[in-house]
Amino acid sequence: MTPVLAAEELSKRFGAVTAVDGLTLQVKTGELFGLVGSDGAGKTTTIRMLAGVLDATSGVATVLGRPCSSLDAIRGEIGYMSQRFGLYPDLTVGENIKFYADIFGLSKGEQNANIERLLQATNLAAFRQRKAGNLSGGMKQKLGLACALIHTPKILFLDEPTNGVDPVSRREFWRLLYALLDEGVTIFVATAYLDEADRCHRVGLIHNGKLLACDTPGDLRNLAQEKILEVVAASPKTADRLLRTAFPEAAVMLFGDRIHLSTADPEPMTAAIRQLLTNAQLEVYSISEVEPSLEDIFVAMVSDRESPAVDNRVSVAIDHSRELGPKAVSVTGLTRRFDDFVAVKGIDLEVEHGEIFGFLGPNGAGKSTTIRMLCGILEPTSGSGSVAGCDIRTGQEEIKKRIGYMSQKFSLYEELTVEENIAFYGGIYRLGGKKLTERGDWAIKMAGLEQRRTAIAGELSGGWKQRLALGCALLHEPPVIFLDEPTAGVDPLSRRAFWRLIRSLAAEGVTVFVTTHYMDEAEYCDRLAMIHQGEMVALGTPQQLKREQMAETVLEVSCDRPQDILSQLEQLPAVRHAALYGRGAHLVTADQEATENSLQGSALAGQVTLRRVIPSLEDLFVSLIEAGERKTKTPADKRAII
Repeated sequence: MTPVLAAEELSKRFGAVTAVDGLTLQVKTGELFGLVGSDGAGKTTTIRMLAGVLDATSGVATVLGRPCSSLDAIRGEIGYMSQRFGLYPDLTVGENIKFYADIFGLSKGEQNANIERLLQATNLAAFRQRKAGNLSGGMKQKLGLACALIHTPKILFLDEPTNGVDPVSRREFWRLLYALLDEGVTIFVATAYLDEADRCHRVGLIHNGKLLACDTPGDLRNLAQEKILEVVAASPKTADRLLRTAFPEAAVMLFGDRIHLSTADPEPMTAAIRQLLTNAQLEVYSISEVEPSLEDIFVAMVSDRESPAVDNRVSVAIDHSRELGPKAVSVTGLTRRFDDFVAVKGIDLEVEHGEIFGFLGPNGAGKSTTIRMLCGILEPTSGSGSVAGCDIRTGQEEIKKRIGYMSQKFSLYEELTVEENIAFYGGIYRLGGKKLTERGDWAIKMAGLEQRRTAIAGELSGGWKQRLALGCALLHEPPVIFLDEPTAGVDPLSRRAFWRLIRSLAAEGVTVFVTTHYMDEAEYCDRLAMIHQGEMVALGTPQQLKREQMAETVLEVSCDRPQDILSQLEQLPAVRHAALYGRGAHLVTADQEATENSLQGSALAGQVTLRRVIPSLEDLFVSLIEAGERKTKTPADKRAII
């Protein structure tokens, strides 16, 4: 069979930099192919060449039998969503989608049906009349995805399409992809989510422009050189720190509330781990050998080449001479209206000094609006409170002096060098002379950028930009720092290094207020708040929320290709929803016995195994959001709740 996509020794150079180096691969018709790599590995450049947007320096590539350098005649058969997704900010959500429908020549009937389907699937139906320029970052991402999917191409290129997208919408996105696969569409997707790569037929691991491996997810796991032990213990963050200190040669990775540790000899390592944690008076729930995850494989293959030499022990000085109030953040009845739209509805919230506080919610829930009010950028419509000891209504300028703020796009000036960005922000914070030099050196060392002082910020990978932005936000030694989705689109290695920095800062007394759509990251927070449609729906520690807020039972489904049977699973009695989770699926049910009994009498009997598991934060997040949706949707709309 002739491949729908083929590349042979494909390379792209930008001056002295080789972004893609001799890439060779083939993709079959109807295949879902995933490309995974660290920041700056060459994923975007590869997709742009294959989609005919960028000319290769050398090598050849064909798509649908035509050279990638001359695809104009078949543009209608190719779908492409870039990371910058060309939206028109002055057009509404509906108008943007219709614009792309017109470009691809869809009939009026096709347009109406496809637009409604995509608005429902991306949860943008309620925002049909809102201008694209007024959407949150995650909502813009979803709108860009809807525009890319308005027609049914023969091959679809997606460049990290779910960055900044909440878990509910991410699940819906993958349902859309599987529906397209059923229609015969070939899909080539670059992703920073390793659980998403696990859902692909084949995966390519790319690093420094070179394809290191390309195979099915199952066969890639066979590349593991060592065994993987999974450790579940009380206080995962403490256990993680102890294991890293005790076993510096082992790869220790914290996955939410579980720790993976690589070892050549599991039995004595298990005994050593149990003894270590027991001596530290940490309860050990389980230590077991598990199959390596794709993230384990990814980290093992690139960590020695990619992981920066970041000094996570660097301390941060806080000026304690300032009166910071009894709480780092304390607000009552915080509300914000935009004309007739209420974005934030009467939030009550307190955050302790030195706490890592997570703020979760779906796209458009009001997270960024809340943060902008807390940062003194946006005036509340009503409500009262303080941040870092300053009144949120009358002390907005003083708040800005006492906090650090890192936005979703890192707030860097990409045409300036690392040192020039630091100097610029130092000037904003009125640092100068010796103080600016000292703080600049501190920021560069903290971020591991000693060898990149003169590098242009726009040429840094996502992980480097992220750490530089954090350093700039901390130059003036703020006691409180706000991080708005700081790890969106950043590779797993960089995300882990970043969170080690965050934990180090909190240990020094810095209060961290962070939003994230990575539920494994939310596990690292001391406490979490969940917001939906502007209202607080849950508040507590990760353990409390999973134990007290999840009313339904979660069953883990093990089988081959769980994506093929999701719809059948959802038809079982008492099942709220089924969703892909890791290599399998999670089934949320209101009656475990009824679901299991029905399964035994169904066509799925013998194909799957079920076991009850502790709900993950993602299970909880989806459950709470869908409960809120059920309250606001009419019966006719309930079909949109998946």
